[in-house]
Amino acid sequence: MNSYQMQELIIPAKTKIVMLIMDGLGGLPREPGGKTELETAHTPNLDALAARSSLGLTIPISPGITPGSGPGHLALFGYDPLQYEIGRGVMEALGVDFELGKDDLAARGNFCTVDADGRIVDRRAGRIGTDVNQELSMLLESIRVEDAEIFIKPVKEHRFAFIMRSPGLSDGLSETDPQCTGVIPPRVRALDPDSEKAAGCVNQFISSAQKLLVNKRPANMILLRGFARFPTLPTYQEKYGLKAAAIAVHGMYRGVARLVGMQVLDVGGQTLNDEFMTLEKNWASFDFFYLHVKKTDTFGEMGDFDAKVGAIEEVDAFVPRLLALDPDVVIVGGDHSSPAVLKSHSWHPVPTLLFSRYVRTDGIPEFGERSCSRGSLGIIPAKNIMPLALANALRIAKYGA
Repeated sequence: MNSYQMQELIIPAKTKIVMLIMDGLGGLPREPGGKTELETAHTPNLDALAARSSLGLTIPISPGITPGSGPGHLALFGYDPLQYEIGRGVMEALGVDFELGKDDLAARGNFCTVDADGRIVDRRAGRIGTDVNQELSMLLESIRVEDAEIFIKPVKEHRFAFIMRSPGLSDGLSETDPQCTGVIPPRVRALDPDSEKAAGCVNQFISSAQKLLVNKRPANMILLRGFARFPTLPTYQEKYGLKAAAIAVHGMYRGVARLVGMQVLDVGGQTLNDEFMTLEKNWASFDFFYLHVKKTDTFGEMGDFDAKVGAIEEVDAFVPRLLALDPDVVIVGGDHSSPAVLKSHSWHPVPTLLFSRYVRTDGIPEFGERSCSRGSLGIIPAKNIMPLALANALRIAKYGA
């Protein structure tokens, strides 16, 4: 069913939906035949909720495709990530809470090291400290480009977000990062006539940056890739008739939520307790809450199996506080898998739980990969979770006579 048809079926209701996302939730056993991180974790509250829910596994993009967090979240939010592609530059800007506008062009930037001939020696400038990045970013932001405004926002170590603001900037641009060493970074080329202005402005900026950084070794040059403009998506209010709120600590997840029209709430801290306090404080004001947990992904990418288990157990301890609010629908899942044994995102389907008073309960008293593989939801595209949540919230009318 396309987006327009879905919008036609949306009906108002006073029901509330909570989407609790443990980033990188899915995992793998440490040894053959063993348990995953989720299966290893002691999760009495999630297990009890699973027994009253429908279980399944979600595929963020397509079988065998490893998703980034941005596409993974778009899918969970009910948007086809292959239709609504978010460019790398936009993701970088969203990750530092930059408010992109309609006249903005964004790219991911690297500080790099070049030799006396201008050839790349190190694409990441020795992973300079973030404090050095901040100083150099301030220096780059002083550059003036004719007919454009420049914003440089440090991210971490060698990475920064590059944003150029001017009417008429298109993103059909080649990249200056060859993703190898021993070559001179190429100039930006316009890949279509509409992008000529943008190419000229970016090349003017790069030339100025090269002069400013010439004596700043190891970070004596920059590389830019992933040029992109802010995509236009239907908002949660337009698509689902929901007044939606996002509760997340890290910038990129706040940014993706803002991209789909959610109101990003001020958490006022970094802990899971701070996030749940924010949920409780704002419970009466919204129909839909997205609550994001980062540690599960962080420890998965670090390869720390036990720490990821601990992060899952920490979330489990907060489940009673969530249920005490009496939500009509609860979704528990992840945007992708991050098995500690791989130390990275992976293509594995993600365990998912859907609770409401109207689900056909599977009666499986365990929330884990293998138990979810036996659930009634089956293995489904992650983009189908939101329609199921809306149906269980009594927010979708009958289709046809």
